[in-house]
Amino acid sequence: MEEASIMVASILTAVRFIPDFAFAKRGYLYNTLKIECNRFCDWPDAAAALTRPERCDYGLAMIPAWIIEKKRDGLRLDEEEIRFFVEGYTSGRIPDYQMSALAMAVYFRGMDAEETAVLTDAMMRSGDVLDLSGIPFPKVDKHSTGGIGDKTSLILAPWVACCGIAVPMISGRGLGITGGTLDKLESIPGYRTNLSAEEFVRVVSTCGCSIIGQTETLAPADRKLYALRDVTGTVPSIPLICASIMSKKLAEGIDALVLDVKCGRGAFMKDMAAARELGRAMSATGRRMAKRVSALITDMNEPLGRAAGNSVEVMEAVEALKGRGPADLMEVTRALAEEMLMAGGVASDRMSAARSLQHALSSGAALEKFREMVRLHGGDARIVEDFSLFPRARISMPVRSDRDGFVQSVDAEAVGRACVILGAGRKVASDRVDHAAGVTDIAKAGEHVSSGEALAVAHASDSRLVEEAMPHLKAAFSVGDRPLKQTSRILERLQDEGRGFGM
Repeated sequence: MEEASIMVASILTAVRFIPDFAFAKRGYLYNTLKIECNRFCDWPDAAAALTRPERCDYGLAMIPAWIIEKKRDGLRLDEEEIRFFVEGYTSGRIPDYQMSALAMAVYFRGMDAEETAVLTDAMMRSGDVLDLSGIPFPKVDKHSTGGIGDKTSLILAPWVACCGIAVPMISGRGLGITGGTLDKLESIPGYRTNLSAEEFVRVVSTCGCSIIGQTETLAPADRKLYALRDVTGTVPSIPLICASIMSKKLAEGIDALVLDVKCGRGAFMKDMAAARELGRAMSATGRRMAKRVSALITDMNEPLGRAAGNSVEVMEAVEALKGRGPADLMEVTRALAEEMLMAGGVASDRMSAARSLQHALSSGAALEKFREMVRLHGGDARIVEDFSLFPRARISMPVRSDRDGFVQSVDAEAVGRACVILGAGRKVASDRVDHAAGVTDIAKAGEHVSSGEALAVAHASDSRLVEEAMPHLKAAFSVGDRPLKQTSRILERLQDEGRGFGM
């Protein structure tokens, strides 16, 4: 027993300090170690460990610190190492501080396409994968990478469900300065985002759409890591964003996925190169798992629509379903809806998809579908007609223009920061959001304003929060003499090129 321990410790030490170029010889060293350890049959732990696939380049046992060091040094992680780390973190054997360290190493060193796909699959398989085969419609979901004022999911799910597509949507909470669909829905009195998997499937089967948060059994690894990234500065990592999004979405049992990759000041991806890289990463990962994936890159330099917050965004989404949505919000939502109908095979081209969607909107069917979804989730469906049922802020204060002119730009990031300060977002993971807080009546780039006219209105429960947020909100608006042409919020439709990511 003692001789075996000494022998294994010696080999482990030797393997750990092999130069990088010698890693190709790992298989030979591993087999040697296996043969030698199996000679000592009275040491069952060693024998059992050797028969497990969980091994790393550093030796017999999986040591979290060594895996962190390996990625820190820019080396590629093996499939076994990634799966070991995900399983250990999900079960609680690997603590938050070690997962934070690995996330930071990935943030700086990236992951290649294979690592990203393995991480996604491991996170997806950390829990259950839904079986929606009993629903006789194509199952298509949409995911946005997050933006300011992005309430498209609230409009898309019922709108597309009117056109022969089932929309099982698992969404998240606010991350960084970007809003969360769940926080918005929970501003509806009684709306339950925590349906069980069985309830979720039943709602989708009944009305064609459901928007919930992650259940205890769906991608639990992502649920833990999602909250951790928000408070450790590791949100804008392409492999981590990709694995987070795709593990949840693929666990839904969908046939196809449409991605809305936000690009600009109010997005995690600030420029087109980064947005393309993230879009290609997610598309390639989905296709590796036999799912149809398409992606649009959309502009997030200014907020989407005229409201940013929680209840204020739900109200704007309801207005959109009544055919009264802001032009930029409707442009993005309609483009994503068309992609979903084509991905699900119920529309052969964009023109036929547009006709189906227009009928669902103008007939009132989309609004009625939203009402039905809210009711099936336990929410008060009267909010569709009575906005007074939403929580209301105690304090409202306008930001006024100090001159006549045209709005030159609206900085989405500054508006997002103001929303967090007002209480609509979280400063730490444990914060409770104020569903009534936010910003409304946001002027759009190109619009004319007069001196003293409101550029936006801030809402909060405390006047001190409004005072703290006002400098950010004032700084968000630039007013000048030059009239601007309206530009499209749809920047590009991505074609997958199968590259590596985040390196």
